[in-house]
Amino acid sequence: MKISIVTPDGELYNETVNAVIVSASNNGDYEILGDHLPIVSTIDTGYIKLFQGNLVYYVVVINGVVENHHNKITCIAQDAFIGESKEEAMNNLIEIRKNRIEENRERNVELAKAEKELLKQIKQTGAGHI
Repeated sequence: MKISIVTPDGELYNETVNAVIVSASNNGDYEILGDHLPIVSTIDTGYIKLFQGNLVYYVVVINGVVENHHNKITCIAQDAFIGESKEEAMNNLIEIRKNRIEENRERNVELAKAEKELLKQIKQTGAGHI
């Protein structure tokens, strides 16, 4: 089976897997094996456990939709992070989100400073007055 996990930042994971366990919002946990019936579910905050040969990975998903059709699994998520355990993936995702929030705050401060400077320049030049 092929699985693709996509976020607004781009494709996070695109590989062939043997099986997938999805921890879905209102549907509980379910496993997808080869030739599984088509299914669509949502994940508020949960995970997808990926089995790839002897390897196991976890992808923590926030606000996602999972679809399986003809052995192609697609997850579109607001945010996601992969790790070797649920805890590792979640901790990394939390850290990344904290960093994004701080970066957004800094951008907002810079934008406010630029806006204030622009208004000052407009006032000094008398632009907008006839």
